[in-house]
Amino acid sequence: QVHIVESGGGLVQSGGSLRLSCAASGRIFSFYVMGWYRQAPGKERELVADIRSGGSTNYADFVKGRFTISRDNAKNTVSLQMNSLKPEDTAVYYCNVNTGTGIHYWGQGTQVTVSS
Repeated sequence: QVHIVESGGGLVQSGGSLRLSCAASGRIFSFYVMGWYRQAPGKERELVADIRSGGSTNYADFVKGRFTISRDNAKNTVSLQMNSLKPEDTAVYYCNVNTGTGIHYWGQGTQVTVSS
């Protein structure tokens, strides 16, 4: 059984900050890439940022310079520090574990709402 648990979402004013955290456990044989995706109402799910087990990172253009992703390989956790938040960042944020074999695991999502 696999558990992907996110925390840290909430309501914040424009320009504010939030930190999302995700803990993965269970029968996952590889945590090759861990990342965050988001889905706003009426839109497709999109990649926000991801990080490989070796530490290399990848960011969507719309968060570069504002968000920072990090992970703890020993604890199988990944975090997303979100600064300078904008109303257009409002979405449900999902934690993803990519095993590198075509198998992905998803969390249940956490709501982030940025008010103007």
